Amino acid sequence: MTDTRVPTASYLCPQDGSRAGSTTLAWCCPVCGDPWDLDTGTSAPVPLDALNGLVNSLWRYAEALPLAAPAVSLGEGRTPLVPLTEQVSAKLDFLMPTLSFKDRGAVMLAELARRLSPERVVADSSGNAGTAVAAYCARAGLRCTVFVPEGTSPEKTEQIRAHGARLETVPGGREAAAAAARTAAGAPGTFYASHVFNPYFLHGTKTYVYEIWEELGGTLPDAIAVPVGNGTLLLGAALATAELLAHGLIDRRPALIAVQAEAVSPLAAAFRAGSDVLSAAPAGARPTLAEGIAIPRPPRARQILAAVRESGGTFLTVTEDQIRTAQKDLAARGFFVETTGVACWAAVGAVTDRSVVVPLCGAGLKTGLAP
Repeated sequence: MTDTRVPTASYLCPQDGSRAGSTTLAWCCPVCGDPWDLDTGTSAPVPLDALNGLVNSLWRYAEALPLAAPAVSLGEGRTPLVPLTEQVSAKLDFLMPTLSFKDRGAVMLAELARRLSPERVVADSSGNAGTAVAAYCARAGLRCTVFVPEGTSPEKTEQIRAHGARLETVPGGREAAAAAARTAAGAPGTFYASHVFNPYFLHGTKTYVYEIWEELGGTLPDAIAVPVGNGTLLLGAALATAELLAHGLIDRRPALIAVQAEAVSPLAAAFRAGSDVLSAAPAGARPTLAEGIAIPRPPRARQILAAVRESGGTFLTVTEDQIRTAQKDLAARGFFVETTGVACWAAVGAVTDRSVVVPLCGAGLKTGLAP
């Protein structure tokens, strides 16, 4: 049975303490404009020994999720964990319904929107989040418009259109597309399905770590590497590890290794400078094969930097040549992964001193082989 109840969790601004009910269509803090966090109150621990026989999707972790009994699920989650070397394993999130990990958060946004019944849904994306939101809005019967920057791969824009969403191509880069979507989000009756500003998305991506924990029998690797642009997978991972530790289900938190393309690496620069904010005048972004993480000014930068430091982790950057080599190497091992999705393998594939899990988070069909 699907749930039609509106959610009871509340939005919380981590910067100034402002609050709002999560039934609001206000997509950011009205005082400072920062992204919301989600206050879900107390949660119950996920019972590892009771997971057998539950629904074979991310919804099996019901105790950890802010929504339950979804109507829009496409069977997302429960992707395989496969060893690549003695120390490095890959989680095959390119096997999700829309071929990227973004399904984990998009299903939460679409389920939330379904219960709020807006007149329209808008989203912005470099491709994968847009395709995921388009697919799940189609599943929910919601009108959807997706804003993408010019230069977005045609495979991704075709997928967005195929799901029935209206596609708006915006001149300029990723930030221009986001600005256009935010303008549209101001119209009455509009739900902004932002994978950056809406924290329900992060509570979807945290299931990535719950699945690793379950697959490894109630433990986690020494480190979890994730590609970072807007940081939605990393922040979800930080949420999951904090929850698992708080419930006594793990005895330590793994280090979070954040990977950026050298061409667009504002967070790595801030981390190395010992700063908790981005430079006021960050180095200019250059073209990169890793389009999905080419984010010059991520709105949750402060939270991302804090999460990596609190975990004892670090930032690594990879060059364009390393991305090309990693994509070909994974293909030779049987995995055709998009250029953003190979960044972590490029960064940590040679690790031998600790166990690491990397996400292969988008299918190669979304971008093709790097030139």
